[in-house]
Formats: sequence, C-alpha cells, structure tokens
Amino acid sequence: MNIYFSCSITGGREDQAIYAAIVEALLAQGHLVPTAHLSNPDILALEAVVSPNEVYQRDVAWVNGCDALIAEVSTPSHGVGYEIALALTLGKPVLCLYRRGRRVSKMITGNDHPGLRQADYGDQAGAVTLICDFLHDL
Repeated sequence: MNIYFSCSITGGREDQAIYAAIVEALLAQGHLVPTAHLSNPDILALEAVVSPNEVYQRDVAWVNGCDALIAEVSTPSHGVGYEIALALTLGKPVLCLYRRGRRVSKMITGNDHPGLRQADYGDQAGAVTLICDFLHDL
C-alpha cells in the first residue's frame, strides 16, 4: 500500500524516535511511504531548501495518491491537521496515533468521521501493533 505518514516537523521533534520506528515498520512490511524522510532527525535541514509552495504541491499530490494516511499527533502541528482533513475529504482512511496521556486537539478526538480511527499507545511496539491492525482492516 501507499501510506502517507504525517508527523510534526516545525511544531517539535521530541517524538522523532517513534516516527522512525513507525516508518521502519511500514517499510519492512513492504509499504510505499513517500514521506519516509520525515522520520529523519535532520528533516529541518533537508526541508530548508524546499520552498513552501513546493512542499504544499508535493504533499497534496502525495495525499491524493495515497491509499491511507497515518498521523502521529502527539505533538500539535498545523500541517498534520491540514493533511488529516484533506485525506478525510478525499475519502482516504486515516489513523491518528498519540502517546497515552497526551492532550490531543478536540478537532481530532471529537471527530466522528467514519474514515477516521484514533488510538493511543504506550510504547513504540504498541504504536506499530495499532498500525498493523489498522492496515489489516482496510
């Protein structure tokens, strides 16, 4: 499957290790992840050379082309919220994951869209299990 992985970049990178674990698991399962580079600890430097318009055009095209979107939403991000809304509008299934005990926007937790699944996790293995279950159910 073509999976769009969405996570915070400019909003904070404290969850970078979980981003890397998620991307690694998706790739190991044979999925295409056009946003795999977002899990790179040097993403801010990598993206610094790309214009805002290029990022927008590229990312919208990737959301349009994906089979599903998986978002790690423990760290608030305008971009991640935008990508989630876009994917749902396009009829893409979306999984929003967050670390247990984190406060997550009510725009996510209150959303009862049938294409949206939300789940909290305790550790990296728990996050990967939730992702596997989500993809299996598609």
